[in-house]
Amino acid sequence: MMKLWMAPQGLHIEPGQTRDADDLARIHKAGFYRGWPREEFLSFLSEGATPVYVACDAKRRIAGFALIRIAADEAELLTIAVGPKWRGKKVGQALLRAAFEDLRMSPARRMFLEVDEQNAPAVRLYGKEGFATISSRRGYYPRPDGSAATALVMARDLG
Repeated sequence: MMKLWMAPQGLHIEPGQTRDADDLARIHKAGFYRGWPREEFLSFLSEGATPVYVACDAKRRIAGFALIRIAADEAELLTIAVGPKWRGKKVGQALLRAAFEDLRMSPARRMFLEVDEQNAPAVRLYGKEGFATISSRRGYYPRPDGSAATALVMARDLG
């Protein structure tokens, strides 16, 4: 039985499939200076040990996705991206909540993530969803101008 979660804007969330690799790479590139290549997503989607959640419409057009890694009792949000036309419509929040719900059935008890400290919408979303800053990593994210951004390391309990 396929897992499904409701999302806003007439979307739903379901597990990612290998056929999604091109869409995930395109959406990721639209949201990050250094987007990951299709092959990277194909690898994650193929291995099955790294949960990928996609928010899509009834025709399976993908609006956004979240990629999680689980190691022992910890989960890490490796990346989350929402297509430009879907931003600000609570798609990212729905993806996080689907992951939280799904992770209740896993051994993971705490989730970690890194986020550019200047990405105000993401920092605000993570704060609303119960994440707290536990440390920072200076010079973690490269920027187009050659400078480097500081990453906030955030964590939350999974319940």
